[in-house]
Amino acid sequence: MKMETTIIADANKFINFLLNCPNECKSPVEYEGAIQIHKVKTGVDIPLLNICSDNQPAFICEKYIPKFPIEVENEDSLTNETADLMQEDPGPLGVSVMKARQLLSWYAVCQNPSMSKGARTAALSPLWVRCDMADSEGTAWLGAETIHTGDKSAAIKLHTVNCKAPTVAKVPSITLEELKQMHKRRHHSSSVVTRGSALYNLFGSTVVENTVIESQSSVTVDFRWNNVESLLQTPPLSSTATLNIKVANGDMRSPMYSLFKELEFIQILAEGLRTGETEWLEPLETRSAVELTKELIQDLQNKMMVEPHQPVKESETQKGATESSSLAESSMYNTMLTERGDLDFTEQLWLRMRKSVTSHQDIVDCLKMVIKALKYGDIKPWVHRDSSSSLSKLILQSYHQQMEPVSLTGLTPVHMLLEIGLDKMKKDYINYLIGQELTTLNHLSYYLSTEADLQEQVVRAKKLHHLLEIVVTCSTFLSLAYEQLFLLTQSCLQYYRTCSYDEDHEFQLQIRPAVISSFYQKEHPITWSVEISSGQGKREVRTSWQLSDKPPVDHVTFDMADFPLETTLNGEGEEPAYFTTSVSCSLVNFS
Repeated sequence: MKMETTIIADANKFINFLLNCPNECKSPVEYEGAIQIHKVKTGVDIPLLNICSDNQPAFICEKYIPKFPIEVENEDSLTNETADLMQEDPGPLGVSVMKARQLLSWYAVCQNPSMSKGARTAALSPLWVRCDMADSEGTAWLGAETIHTGDKSAAIKLHTVNCKAPTVAKVPSITLEELKQMHKRRHHSSSVVTRGSALYNLFGSTVVENTVIESQSSVTVDFRWNNVESLLQTPPLSSTATLNIKVANGDMRSPMYSLFKELEFIQILAEGLRTGETEWLEPLETRSAVELTKELIQDLQNKMMVEPHQPVKESETQKGATESSSLAESSMYNTMLTERGDLDFTEQLWLRMRKSVTSHQDIVDCLKMVIKALKYGDIKPWVHRDSSSSLSKLILQSYHQQMEPVSLTGLTPVHMLLEIGLDKMKKDYINYLIGQELTTLNHLSYYLSTEADLQEQVVRAKKLHHLLEIVVTCSTFLSLAYEQLFLLTQSCLQYYRTCSYDEDHEFQLQIRPAVISSFYQKEHPITWSVEISSGQGKREVRTSWQLSDKPPVDHVTFDMADFPLETTLNGEGEEPAYFTTSVSCSLVNFS
């Protein structure tokens, strides 16, 4: 009787702590017995737990990690390395299985309405406890969640997650039929439902000669299907498939790499305008910016001798030289994005200057030459009528000998060059998106608007470039058809109209498996799992089994001593190394 009273008292104390957890336990809060507790959204913060329960808030219990202040006698002698060590976070740690069971028993006691002697039955989020995997079963998590009927707690689900270090095996150590039988015996069910899921990497980091070449870009495909036939079954064509697309600007494999280098220079100019200081890139041309500009002007003057009264377009010689230079930066550039054939004078000037300018004075000298040639009628270059840059307006004025005076002092020259670059790049983006009929000018109005200040225009151009990187990556490397590219384009345009620039954002696209079957059917998945379930609604019980090529938990270091390092690389032609995770639950009725 005394022991029962003590258990109930301890349980009430624990539940009271959960109910009154400061700031909803968003940051870990210490509890007695070397425990700390915080609250998370399981599906967002700890994806593994989504196997067990729906995406809902949950309490996480783990080992308390004390933070001892480190005294430094001489702060001046504190190196960056020492400072990093002082701030290093060891990450979460698990408790023993025995301690975890004690915490879950307190949770269960206070959710059981039959325990009337002072026990509380207040509704609580599920409780999950990290375990140290020191037991023979390799228990990584223990969890509990209450099942309610109306406003009364009727039962409790107890979850167990076990993990094993990676192994290489062509055939799993257990069969699907054995997993089904285990589930039926545990839950006394006569029939079960199976659901499969698999994640494949279609584009991203690659392995060359046992060396991982990292990439910030990735395209994975997530499959879901019913009626699983066997473990590691290749997803059937009847599966639902979702592409998860995350693309970083600047990948050298991208056909967009040449345009990215232009965008990079635009961002440098914009930053120089903002701060007053510019970090110039190494020139890509051996000749100076002044020499290249003088050559462009001379070519136009020669052209004017043939057609003295007409605005002059670029010569075929100059056009060819520019295209060759652009293509040299990216051998893949021409596979998807061909150089526009209607580059006007300002765009030609931009291409030369962005590869050769190394100082503010270079910009001043080049623009002075151009403005002087315009003023004295030495050149009458052709420009797009819809160009909005200051230099384009000067050129149009020069047709009528009515040029406004321009003072090339301060940051004005940088501002003028930035306008030219933005103008050019916007037309490049329009050329592809409109040319491929992926959108309309009306849908691009937000990105092309010149009413926003110049810094904001650069941000929007960066968004548009990222959108194009995504679309071109999927077109080039996955050979997606027009219908998929159109939907993807609309999704990206809509997202970036209201959201800030984010290369880590994962865009999603529903797709038919048949469209990408050649990319995954002969490949190994990076994650494969099966879920066996019975019962309905809140009383549904599940048994899950999962293989993954990365550690499924972050609070335990797996023993890899007996595992050859080279086999963990999962290179081409090798059998992959998989961590095994099994999840089971039991349903306990309170009455």
